[in-house]
Amino acid sequence: MDLKLLLISTLLGVVCYSNAQKEGNECINANAKYCGECIQAGAKCGWCKDPGFLKQGETVSTRCDEMESLIKRGCDKGMIENPRGEQRTLKNKAVTHRRKGADKLKPEDITQIQPQKLSLTLRSGEPQSFDLKFKRAEDYPIDLYYLMDLSYSMKDDLENVKNLGTSLMLEMSKITSDFKIGFGSFVEKTVMPYISTTPAKLLNPCTGDQNCTSPFSYKNVLRLTSDGKKFNTLVGQQHISGNLDSPEGGFDAIMQVAVCGEQIGWRNVTRLLVFSTDAGFHFAGDGKLGGIVLPNDGKCHLENNVYTMSHYYDYPSIAHLVQKLSDNNIQTIFAVTEEFQPVYQELKNLIPKSAVGTLSANSSNVINLIIDAYNSLSSEVILENSKLPEGLTIAYISRCKNGVVSEGENGRKCSNISIGDEVTFSISVTSKGCPKKGKSETIKIKPLGFTEEVEITLNFICECECHKDGVKNSPLCHFGNGTYECGACKCNEKRVGRQCECSSNDVATEDMDRTCRKDNGTDICSNNGDCVCGTCECKKRDNPEERYSGQYCECDNFNCDRSGNKLCGGHGRCECRVCVCDPMWTGSACDCSLDNSTCMASNKQICNGRGTCECGMCKCTDPKFQGPTCETCPTCPGVCIEHKECVQCRAFGTGEKKDKCEKDCSYFNLIKVKDRDKLPQPNDASYPLMHCKERDANDCWFYYTYLPQHFAKPFLVSDCPTGPDIIPIVAGVVAGIVLIGLALLLIWKLLMIIHDRREFAKRKNHSWAFSGEWPQLLPSLLPPP
Repeated sequence: MDLKLLLISTLLGVVCYSNAQKEGNECINANAKYCGECIQAGAKCGWCKDPGFLKQGETVSTRCDEMESLIKRGCDKGMIENPRGEQRTLKNKAVTHRRKGADKLKPEDITQIQPQKLSLTLRSGEPQSFDLKFKRAEDYPIDLYYLMDLSYSMKDDLENVKNLGTSLMLEMSKITSDFKIGFGSFVEKTVMPYISTTPAKLLNPCTGDQNCTSPFSYKNVLRLTSDGKKFNTLVGQQHISGNLDSPEGGFDAIMQVAVCGEQIGWRNVTRLLVFSTDAGFHFAGDGKLGGIVLPNDGKCHLENNVYTMSHYYDYPSIAHLVQKLSDNNIQTIFAVTEEFQPVYQELKNLIPKSAVGTLSANSSNVINLIIDAYNSLSSEVILENSKLPEGLTIAYISRCKNGVVSEGENGRKCSNISIGDEVTFSISVTSKGCPKKGKSETIKIKPLGFTEEVEITLNFICECECHKDGVKNSPLCHFGNGTYECGACKCNEKRVGRQCECSSNDVATEDMDRTCRKDNGTDICSNNGDCVCGTCECKKRDNPEERYSGQYCECDNFNCDRSGNKLCGGHGRCECRVCVCDPMWTGSACDCSLDNSTCMASNKQICNGRGTCECGMCKCTDPKFQGPTCETCPTCPGVCIEHKECVQCRAFGTGEKKDKCEKDCSYFNLIKVKDRDKLPQPNDASYPLMHCKERDANDCWFYYTYLPQHFAKPFLVSDCPTGPDIIPIVAGVVAGIVLIGLALLLIWKLLMIIHDRREFAKRKNHSWAFSGEWPQLLPSLLPPP
């Protein structure tokens, strides 16, 4: 059973090893023809540029392998091209530490992210990692733009917003000393069927005696300003308008607010957009109802602060809005009525760094809504990166407050960040191969909703250093048919061969194939290679340690004899299917040691003079002797006496050696058994043993069985039989006698009581009989008259 398990585990180990080699050896799988191609295959790949490195039959791509494998195969470490990536910090301004009320700083002088600029040199498959620090600055400037739906249903809301400027300025002053506010309004596209286009309705879209302003798509009423009273004044001059359908054209307005930064007055600070409505929204495709088919171009089209292209461009899509809001670092707060909460909650899930608040029926709670939404947005930082070049990947690990560490998508963000808190992100950038366009790329990483960013310049290692020293049309490459670089020929177009000696048109000719057949046989390159230019180029194995070689690829280094499941016993190397043994080893599998030191007995004789040393092991010629050096004789007289004292001290803690038992008697294993019959007997065992019977100082016999160490068996000891304990026996006898005496006395007493009662009963009966006859006897006793 153990043998089966061993074989199964061995086979599994071989299969696992083979699979691992097959999947992991990217260097061999790349089949690289030149050094630059090799180093792009993976971070572990190196190229041996030693001109004499290749053996007969090996292909040029054999120069590309893992570092350890190349060194083992004889390539000097100094001849291996294995460039490594690097990183440089170009701008590393520390994050700002300041308190509210301190010296006022310009927005561009406040730093919340560190570092600001890096340069990474990337080697394919080798990650470059750096730490990004973020600290939420106190008293950071805020721009807030209030975008309001002015359709008729928002009439009562407009009244409350008219005083929003000064009230909101007062509340926001508790958060920042640098606050600006702006205002814009929207209704709907000015075409049918969204509004009525009759002349009267274009002047006043409301019914009855309501005085409404003409419908419009979007107006920028107030550029961002720090004057709250001006906000109240201009908003107080606004009038409600009207449209026909329920969804509004808010997406058109959001797009213009996002992209018209100059007209809105956005600064490079925290940008908040409050979107207030009591209705749903139109999005891309809905414009077809009005005959508008051109997709929204995402550009600013404000003339005199009015959006003029609503009739020309369709509504933007959600994805388009997400992109523009992100590009312009705008965080959106949707202040909507309870009826449309579910709709805008779904929209919030699609727009990063956005929040939804429930607007009361008349917008009376709008200030508290804005403050709560701002606190929610600013307490979370989410990193995003610009579009990555092909083959580039970025991994994030966040280290947030209270030691919380996250990876994957959660590694991009940290939550519950208070003012002054500092968090760290570990960012790892990895490239696979080289980009097709040029050697340099630039990417940016920034926290969503913030204007600050990290600019990363990426440089790629696409060629080896030795590439610079390449000689074009080198005479070493068959009369200039290739470039000699990094120890090998890089052939010109339509040229093949190790020295580019053949034309690709002449490779598969019969004459050339004939030179690749051993002994004029039928197999080309022994079926282990390809015939190129009349020369065998041997196939590569998945395992980089295994190789075909030879003029006809007839040799290999993995089909030699094995011992102990190791090629050449682990004491030699396999060359052309024959083991070449290390010194002091011999045999077809190098499993026979020529070292006699392992056969030397304690008397300095080989195998104690009672055997021969073969392959480092004694073969005993005297059948009575055994063991690794033929010194053990279990059946020889004196074995029992030799081990008596140690067995006695180990088993019972007695004997002459009890004080130094641990020192002198730890050379054997010992197992105690309770019953002498359970000891192995000499006639029953399939291995030699000695059955011993010895007497101790207390004149007590003890028994043990001695099994030689050669058989890896322990001593087996039986406990010494102990004599009876006298005191309990005497006490038991005395107690028994006393108890028997007491029992006899009780029995005698009981019999006497029974006897007395019987006698008493008889006497009583006689007495009563006499008294009954007395009246009859009395007359006869008296004298006659």
